[in-house]
Amino acid sequence: MANIFNELKRTDHKRYLGGLDFFKYIGPGLLVTVGFIDPGNWASNFAAGSEFGYALLWVVTLSTVMLIILQHNVAHLGIVTGLCLSEAATKYCPKWLSRPILGTAVLASISTSLAEILGGAIALEMLFHIPIVWGAVLTTIFVIIMLFSNTYKKIERAIIAFVSIIGLSFLYELFLVEIDWPLAARSWVTPSIPQGSMLIIMSVLGAVVMPHNLFLHSEVIQSQEYNKGDPESMKKRLKYEFYDTLFSMWVGWAINSAMILLAAATFFQNGTPVEELQQAKSLLDPLLGSAAGIVFALALLMAGISSTITSGMAAGSIFAGIFGESYHIKDIHSKVGVLLSLGIALLIIFFIDNPFYGLIISQMILSIQLPFTVFLQVGLTSSKKVMGEYANSRWSTCLLYGIAIIVSVLNIMLLFS
Repeated sequence: MANIFNELKRTDHKRYLGGLDFFKYIGPGLLVTVGFIDPGNWASNFAAGSEFGYALLWVVTLSTVMLIILQHNVAHLGIVTGLCLSEAATKYCPKWLSRPILGTAVLASISTSLAEILGGAIALEMLFHIPIVWGAVLTTIFVIIMLFSNTYKKIERAIIAFVSIIGLSFLYELFLVEIDWPLAARSWVTPSIPQGSMLIIMSVLGAVVMPHNLFLHSEVIQSQEYNKGDPESMKKRLKYEFYDTLFSMWVGWAINSAMILLAAATFFQNGTPVEELQQAKSLLDPLLGSAAGIVFALALLMAGISSTITSGMAAGSIFAGIFGESYHIKDIHSKVGVLLSLGIALLIIFFIDNPFYGLIISQMILSIQLPFTVFLQVGLTSSKKVMGEYANSRWSTCLLYGIAIIVSVLNIMLLFS
């Protein structure tokens, strides 16, 4: 009887430790999540909430569902093949196809870096009255030092801390405002396109489903050790990747939703559209108290720094992949990719007159490039030659192509509008 009791205790202990296994795999998803709670999202979400109230919350829900499917799919590519999306495209696609797509992905990463650096610069201006240009220079230098001197794991831990601070900041500010929760609940699941909202819809979509994050996720998911030759090890890695992705993406959904809710409950209710993030902070001071404005600016600074780090990593991964290499900051092609993205973005900032509008346009550019990356990704993950037994099922392939078509149609609608 004692032996049976001891065996049951060992079984329960193993089950308990197995439950804790989930936490060992948390990291890559949150690293990617930072990319869609970046300053570009802040601009898009505050524009959406201040101009259209709760009406565009459905875009965040749709974008997040699409994001979970796409990020889960591209993470499988990294786990199964040991290649990031850029490497796989270089290896398995003809150059006439892969080079133009990867070239536009590099351009998209520059657009992303521009938004991230601008966000950090705007936050520094709010907190310390540093001019935007010099704030952008300081943000870029700080991020380059972090990328070139820290190990990946140190950066991952720092970014998880930044995400936590951003999330807690918005939870704090939501407690200070009165939200119409029944209307918000309906708006999360009821699509509507108010007149003049298409640019904002596309910028919110581009700010959540971002091309560089697809490349980044397929790269960083390989950082955790597993035995590719062992079917059980592979099965376990794929299972926990899904939990990591699902948890992380919904964290991003909650934070993005909180931004729109905050803007709707403060600026929209007062008939004040937000045209710059500095304005959002100054308007929050009298509405919610000075503490809310400071918390807002600090959270924006955290978002700007952490998302610039992930943007630089993604650019390094894309550029290195063109040469058939994985991302490693000590390798020349990874370094060139990082410096190319951050350097050109910084240079463009010197010529931008309206930083807030620059943030909106940068997100729209991402949504225009996105279909090319998604069609490339789905083609690779649906190929038996690339994925073997882990290739997409026919149903999954149809779903993924459907997402790519939806994004393409929205882009066409944007061009006509």
